[in-house]
Amino acid sequence: MDLSFLKDKSILITGGTGFLGKALTQRLLQPEVTLKRLVIFSRDEQKQFQLAQEFGPDQYQQLRYFIGDVRDRDRLKRALKGIDYVIHAAAMKHIPIAEYNPMECVKTNIMGAENLIDACLDSGVERVVALSTDKAAAPVNLYGATKLASDKLFIAANNISGGNPIKFSVVRYGNVMGSTGSVIPFFIKKRKEGVLPITDERMTRFNITVEGGVDMVLYALQNAWGGEVFVPKIPSYRIMDLANAIAPDSEKKIVGLRPGEKMHEEMITTSDAYFTYDLGEYYVILPNGNYRWNIADYITANNATQVKDSFSYNSGENDEWLSVEAIRALIKKHVDSTFDV
Repeated sequence: MDLSFLKDKSILITGGTGFLGKALTQRLLQPEVTLKRLVIFSRDEQKQFQLAQEFGPDQYQQLRYFIGDVRDRDRLKRALKGIDYVIHAAAMKHIPIAEYNPMECVKTNIMGAENLIDACLDSGVERVVALSTDKAAAPVNLYGATKLASDKLFIAANNISGGNPIKFSVVRYGNVMGSTGSVIPFFIKKRKEGVLPITDERMTRFNITVEGGVDMVLYALQNAWGGEVFVPKIPSYRIMDLANAIAPDSEKKIVGLRPGEKMHEEMITTSDAYFTYDLGEYYVILPNGNYRWNIADYITANNATQVKDSFSYNSGENDEWLSVEAIRALIKKHVDSTFDV
């Protein structure tokens, strides 16, 4: 992917010490990417310290670490001085914790999004890409509901920018392969005990590698016109195939769905279909009637094709599926190079 559009730009990543934030940092610090400045903004000093052991400011002169919380608007404004692009990855995302501490989730995921939007509008930022989740599509848990609200805030921010040319967009995808707290590292750990807990043997999930997630964020950063929700075209896997790929000889114990958990992931609902277009590598959900640009021009420039009115995109009805062997190969390549069954 050509990243020459980032030459001499300054980027800030909220939640920059998280799984995807670290992967973005690694990509953006490659020698061919000549950033002016890269700011890692997060509230966990220990994670910043650990990340700095791998990516130190002494080695990477463009790198800065900035302690702060998206709940603190003044701190955001200070951190955004001189920043051109923002990648918003900060979120409270663990479903059971969010259910038990609902207002804390609201404060971070919704109020934090609003704080960032306001700070960006006041700070000369040119582009903002916010990370979303499949759980924001027809949400059944608080985390998904807060991320849907966050998505709506970022899309609507394009309408209140006035003469400010800033562009806000969103990227939405499912579980990133091997991410913190996700099912693959959990199953790898559990196979040592000889028993894998399976919520429901019919369950399916989308699968995206961390490299695919990073590519999509950077695609949106470069190509968004403002107001889009980008969705990747990615394969699905069946939970039983994943379990057999990781621990074929272990017992598979059915434990039932957890509160707020879906049987199948959904990234585009039928209600979104009227505003959804196929871009080739990605789908894009366009804003509902409030455009700062001409939609016909967008369709022509992006060679976009509108999907059918009945279209939806969920992991249980996908056209592309990963086999047990393909899952094992991906785990070895993208999660654990020592993985073997």
